[in-house]
Amino acid sequence: MGEEVKLFRSWSSPFALRIVWALEIKGIEYEAVFEDLSNKSPLLLQYNPVHKKVPILVHNGRPIAESFVILEYIDETWKQVPLLPKDPYERAMARFWAKFCEDKVLTSIWSAFIKQGKEQEEALVAAAENLKFLEKEMKGKKFFGGERIGYVDLVLGWLANLVSIFEEIIGLKIVDEEKFPLLYSWMQDFAEAPIIRDNWPPRDKMIVKFQALLDAAIASSSSSSSSSK
Repeated sequence: MGEEVKLFRSWSSPFALRIVWALEIKGIEYEAVFEDLSNKSPLLLQYNPVHKKVPILVHNGRPIAESFVILEYIDETWKQVPLLPKDPYERAMARFWAKFCEDKVLTSIWSAFIKQGKEQEEALVAAAENLKFLEKEMKGKKFFGGERIGYVDLVLGWLANLVSIFEEIIGLKIVDEEKFPLLYSWMQDFAEAPIIRDNWPPRDKMIVKFQALLDAAIASSSSSSSSSK
C-alpha cells in the first residue's frame, strides 16, 4: 500500500510506549521519531499544537494525538490482531477500565511516589483501593484482554515497569504480591511478553530520570511550604 507511518515519541514516555506496543503487535512498519521534550521540534508543535506533547502518530501525512485516541485509530485502521473486543458491551467495558486506570490508578500511584509524610500515606491507601478493583477484574484471566494482550493491557502497561522503579526509589511497596497476587502475576506476564520486553526503556536511565523528578517535586513542595509561612 505504500503507507507512511511515523511515531513521534520520547525515549521514556509510557504513553508513547503504548503506541509502540500496539504497532508491534499489529505488525505495522513505522518510523520512530525521537523528540527531546526540553527542546520540542517544529514538526511536533505543528502536528500537535494543542497539547504540544508525544505521542503523535502520523499516518500518510495526517497526525493523530493522544494515546487513547491513537490506540483506537490503530485498531480501526489495521484490523489484524484486534486490541478491543468485538462485542459492544465488552468494548465499552474495556474503555471503562482503561479510563479508570488513567484517571484513578495512575494518579494515585503518582501521588504516592511524589508526596511525602501523611500525604504519601493517604495516596498509598487510595492506590491500594484502586488496585483492589483491578485485582477483582483479573479473576480467571491471564491478561485484561483475556488470553492475549489487549487494549486495557496496553493502557496499564506502565504499571509493569514503573511501579518497581518507584518502589526502588522511595523504598516502599506499592503493589504487594500477597495483597494483589493476580495483578502481580499479570505484571510479570505482561513485562516478559517478547514484544513488551524488547521495548522497555533502560532501567538505569529511568531510575535517574524519576529520581530527578522526585527531587524536583520535593524541592518545589519545600519551597511552597516556606513561602506560605
